[in-house]
Amino acid sequence: MSDVAFDPTVVPAPSAELQELGRRMVGRSRLSGGVEGTSRFEWMEGGHFLVQHVDLVQHGMQITGIEIIGHFRPFGAPPSQEIRSRFYDNRGNTLDYVYELEGDTLTVWGGEKGSPAYMTATIDADGNAHGEWVYPGGGGYQFTTTRIPG
Repeated sequence: MSDVAFDPTVVPAPSAELQELGRRMVGRSRLSGGVEGTSRFEWMEGGHFLVQHVDLVQHGMQITGIEIIGHFRPFGAPPSQEIRSRFYDNRGNTLDYVYELEGDTLTVWGGEKGSPAYMTATIDADGNAHGEWVYPGGGGYQFTTTRIPG
């Protein structure tokens, strides 16, 4: 724990990294390839977290879920350096990820940064993406996301 006293009235500004991720991701998209369905990203009020809603079929299984993405900030602590998330799905899973956006390349690590389970995608100026999930031992897939207007 830091020597700096915790002041609950001080709210840090949302990070530039998270704001840029949101600029690229907010909206609805159709997913195709190794996964079929839709995703929707929106800002939680305050701009500190992105919320993703998914409704898709992956490996023949229907998956609906919600993911909260941002800098973790446990009580009394400063925000985490990494953009982290937790995904909750209709099958009872809770999955943790680390997000990194460098230029037009998004990497999402399963669990911790450097994990053998990860996704890389290239995002164009319109928010469309082409990428691949890689899983240890195989079973990954390629995908495309296409922005849905409106």
